[in-house]
Amino acid sequence: MSKEKVYLKQNVQAEPLFNQWYAWPYLIAPATAAMYMVNSYFKIMESFVAAPQFHVSALQNPKMKGGPFINYDASRAPEIKALLEKTQAEQEELVELAAGLKELHLLLMEEAKGYSMEPLYKKVPEVLKGYVELSYDLNNQPSARLIEGLLYRSKYYKKSSQSLSLSLVERDDRPFIFSTPRLEDEKSLRLHTHFHHQGLDELFKMKQIPQPLGLIEEVLDIKNGDRGSLWKSFFTEEAPSPLKKYTEEPVRVRYFGHACILIESKDISILCDPLISYKYDGGITRYTYADLPEVIDYILITHQHHDHCMLETLLQLRHKTKTAIVPKNNGGELADPSMKLLLQNMGFQQVKEIEEMETIEVEGGGITGLPFLGEHADLKIRTKTAYSINLQDKTIVVGADSTNCESRLYDKIGEALGKVDIVFLGVQCDGAPLSWAYGGLLIKPLARKMDHSRKSSGCDYEKAIALIESLQPKEVYVYAMGYEPWLSYLMSFENYEESRSFPEANKLVSECQSRGIISERLFGQKELYLNK
Repeated sequence: MSKEKVYLKQNVQAEPLFNQWYAWPYLIAPATAAMYMVNSYFKIMESFVAAPQFHVSALQNPKMKGGPFINYDASRAPEIKALLEKTQAEQEELVELAAGLKELHLLLMEEAKGYSMEPLYKKVPEVLKGYVELSYDLNNQPSARLIEGLLYRSKYYKKSSQSLSLSLVERDDRPFIFSTPRLEDEKSLRLHTHFHHQGLDELFKMKQIPQPLGLIEEVLDIKNGDRGSLWKSFFTEEAPSPLKKYTEEPVRVRYFGHACILIESKDISILCDPLISYKYDGGITRYTYADLPEVIDYILITHQHHDHCMLETLLQLRHKTKTAIVPKNNGGELADPSMKLLLQNMGFQQVKEIEEMETIEVEGGGITGLPFLGEHADLKIRTKTAYSINLQDKTIVVGADSTNCESRLYDKIGEALGKVDIVFLGVQCDGAPLSWAYGGLLIKPLARKMDHSRKSSGCDYEKAIALIESLQPKEVYVYAMGYEPWLSYLMSFENYEESRSFPEANKLVSECQSRGIISERLFGQKELYLNK
């Protein structure tokens, strides 16, 4: 074993993979993973194998970036075919589960007519027996509740499907994640290590604490053979700058890009919607992992969309996180898997769910869950919350992509909160239709007009200014717009300045300023201090 101590380089990119597709929350929960693999990813791979040049031609148009097109040239079609066949063979259980979910839905639509559900349990597909509860709502609409905790302990949750792809990242642009699986190449190294593996904590600690290379190889059971030189390139003997604990009196707020906000007092650190850039030369100025504190007391996650519940970042922060706070879950809705179960099965030891208007006391104040309307295309999704963070008598509202569908709600929230110092709010009002994010879960296709009327959108100007009038903050910051360059692999849109969201955001900022409210559309990084 090599005893020479080394550090993990600050620009080592660690992409979590599920069957070689970039892992996001709906690829972890077994039921949603089954639906997306069968209804989305298999179909994308089949299409590429049948007509690879069609995908190549489609992606010549930047506007097609978010479409179901694999971003490889035609020469890699045999590799995609091999991956498709391998996944279909290894994931027979998930294929069966997806078929069972569809069959169960059709059973309820055809036979659940308001009479007792008990006779229908015998007709539940075999793959789902013991994993569902059947019920009606008060309008006699039938539904099935998935018992998620059991699904995570079943054959349908295979840790062996998970892996981590390591590479060195030196610029902002990365391949888009949703439409292209990660094939092996000379610059990336796959660790066949599941996400719960505590050895990942030891690996990511090495960004600050050196260890012998042989030790981490032993912990992760790494045998690289002829790829050992690539593995060694991820480490350095050069020590990074030490992490600094914030010790000043005023509350400090740092914007890390998109919806990621770090709130610190001398006693506590709170990180909202973690999505952190790697550290490398070039590009715009930004905070990185190297600017985080040594310990994060609380991570807050607003909702399960991939740009807010970012598994790539969360896995790298797990070792330094005391507690994760997540929204309360519906309890078994297919479209709304439990975030608490997700994080627990990814190795987080302390995960708390928060109810709307519930306050969790923390040193120097409290964290309160706030109602979060919109952004989910009118689906019955409960796993979403905005937050009010109160520290040293200063109140910061983190609104994420909340949509002001009902202004009276924010009147009541304003009355409940009292004084508000800062509001962070997304004004990304050009959202994608329901099928873009949730198409893989649909049992039946949605009519195009319906699909495009139900979008994942934040506030526009009119909704945002009404929300601001209700909360009466001293400062307003527009964030979560998705246009930092290191987010290109997550976002499907280009030509940001042509988006309707930008004029709406600018109008909001201008109007707030005219009313004497400090306001700015954030980009890159920002530091604020809230003095007593």
